[in-house]
Amino acid sequence: MEVIQSFTIDHTKLKPGIYVSREDKGFTTYDLRITEPNKEPAVAPAAIHSLEHLMATWFRNSRVKDDVVYVGPMGCLTGMYIIMTGKYSVEDMRKLTIECLEWILTQDKVPATEPESCGNYLLHDLPMCKWESARYLDRLKNDFHCEYSKLKITLDDGKVFADA
Repeated sequence: MEVIQSFTIDHTKLKPGIYVSREDKGFTTYDLRITEPNKEPAVAPAAIHSLEHLMATWFRNSRVKDDVVYVGPMGCLTGMYIIMTGKYSVEDMRKLTIECLEWILTQDKVPATEPESCGNYLLHDLPMCKWESARYLDRLKNDFHCEYSKLKITLDDGKVFADA
């Protein structure tokens, strides 16, 4: 089997920022990395769930709403994925994400947290979501990273995947 592209990223060198994770079939997947993997704690499940609701609401109501395909958390809980159609540079996504985070910091409630509209409506934490949002906002404004470090991986069949 081929190695999944995201598994070729050197997570020991990955810093919070925004990265292009994948481009194919007319879609671009952006990696919004909130915490430093394996060095900082992951985002708490309730906080990232609230972040998902808020980010999805903002992006799907923003000026780029027609290009938003998906907004959701990474399984490792160190960031969010946003899948878009259209052409957006990392700097475009940085500006959009900054606007989104600034909006999140003004919110008094998380949308769609009723049992009818959420599969785990009790798993939300707006104060912690805002704390993570403020920290990520500061990082996007003051210590921005957008270039992956890649691993060299050799598969059992001899195929090599490495940074070009």
